[in-house]
Amino acid sequence: MGFGSIMRRGLLAGAVGVLGLTGAASAQTYEMVAGALGGGWYTMATGLSAMIQENNPGLTIRVVPGGGLGNPTRVQNGVSQIGFGLDFLVSTAVKGGEPYRAPHDKIAHIGVGYSPTEHHFIRRGDGGPTDMKSILTMQGLRLGAPQSTSSDTLTLIYILRHLGTSFDKIRGDGGRVVQGSYSDIAAAFIDGQVDYVYVALARPAAMVNEIQRSRREGALVAFPQDVRDHLSQTYGFSQGTIPQGTYPAPMQTAEIPVTTMDTVLVVPTTLPDEAVYRMVRTFIQNKDRLGAIHPSMAAFNPAVACKYPGAPIHPGAKRAFAEAGCTM
Repeated sequence: MGFGSIMRRGLLAGAVGVLGLTGAASAQTYEMVAGALGGGWYTMATGLSAMIQENNPGLTIRVVPGGGLGNPTRVQNGVSQIGFGLDFLVSTAVKGGEPYRAPHDKIAHIGVGYSPTEHHFIRRGDGGPTDMKSILTMQGLRLGAPQSTSSDTLTLIYILRHLGTSFDKIRGDGGRVVQGSYSDIAAAFIDGQVDYVYVALARPAAMVNEIQRSRREGALVAFPQDVRDHLSQTYGFSQGTIPQGTYPAPMQTAEIPVTTMDTVLVVPTTLPDEAVYRMVRTFIQNKDRLGAIHPSMAAFNPAVACKYPGAPIHPGAKRAFAEAGCTM
């Protein structure tokens, strides 16, 4: 998910203390950092924030853009109080592994499985190579991707390294790499500034549908098995498919094997237990409404959401999930 260009610094005024149960006097405001504008996470965060506020008078959730790579650090540093994260990156952040500089020991999770996410690689539909390896190693490659701090682009860098290439090599071979928000790179593809686009978005992705409806034809590219295995064995990604019929032809004409990952929500370990309990209880009680926020969220299962080993579970979330039958 893209990190976005807007980074708000500083702690939120009034975002400390115990969340009161009733009354305007106990009102609290928390910041929820999602993904880039135009991406699935931002849509999900907006829907979840509305759901929380609807069911918890006096609690305000402010959504800001972010990205899977940087969000754990924002929560660790107290900039944001709720963060969308990716299972493999949150686990890495907690351990302090590359690309993080130190262990993130001030974050806890409040559930996993909120949105399984598929990686999408789109090629031009009017010529050129059609398989991932040939595309990414060709001379003159014109490639669009989110900003360098996004999990999408971090994964793409892993793939390029596996194939013996890099952004610098692409540029040195006469190609170009255009980076920006999902809306930016969709526009770059549609306008012919790039011929290939790499993104990680929960299906069905609005950006992919935007390209599908445009004047320029695009098609999804399958991930080779050795690339999927490398990402799984080396970095902890999962493997899955984009089922046939997710997108109309010519964008998709068959099931597409891809790399996948899942969404985990993280909060500071110091966030009041009662606040976390009420938020997570709201998600559980309104589980049947999550799919209306984004189709991928229909996969959320409270009975297993507590079973994420990559970070400690927050006590408030543990209480809410235990009530829903999730045993740790």
